Amino acid sequence: MSIADRVRVHSVETLSDNHYTLRRATFDFRRNDGRWQRQVRESFDRGDAAAILLFDPDRRTVVLVRQFRFPAFSNGHDALLLEVPAGMLDAAAPAARIRTEVEEETGFRVSGVEPVFQAFSSPGAVTERVHCFVGRYRPADRHGPGGGHAAEGEDIEVLEPSIEDALAMLRDGGIRDSKTIMLLQHAALHLFPGAVATPGK
Repeated sequence: MSIADRVRVHSVETLSDNHYTLRRATFDFRRNDGRWQRQVRESFDRGDAAAILLFDPDRRTVVLVRQFRFPAFSNGHDALLLEVPAGMLDAAAPAARIRTEVEEETGFRVSGVEPVFQAFSSPGAVTERVHCFVGRYRPADRHGPGGGHAAEGEDIEVLEPSIEDALAMLRDGGIRDSKTIMLLQHAALHLFPGAVATPGK
């Protein structure tokens, strides 16, 4: 259901446009009781992104990457972050972009990618929408070392845990990235029915 008739935008001011864009919007919003309320909100626009969980149903493995994320580190996460491969769309179609990104990060070249859901990463402050995919892979699909682009500061390690070990890392706090948590939960429900975290992992 459209809510366009409940929002009247008065002004949008750009506060910062260095690498991403920070804006302040002033608008009126019609509340559920019919009253109009003036509000001011800041939003961070970094564009939309795509993410993928590669899975091998025969070996019961998934592909994760491990890398340094300064914002997480600055918020007390004193470890490299475990994630699914992902990247900004940069005006490309989501399916095309994720194929390129997964090969750059992991070395795996996949053709069949299936969209499973879209999610706003932090809708109270960030405009980003993440297009989430799954894709089957086999060991023979790896055509390069991956690792990302060193010139862009990427230093990516590729892991192939079992789905059980990945779920154990999720349960024990070893995985803190939201898109990765959602895609692993999807895998447990739909790709590896009955999968449970390995005890003691």
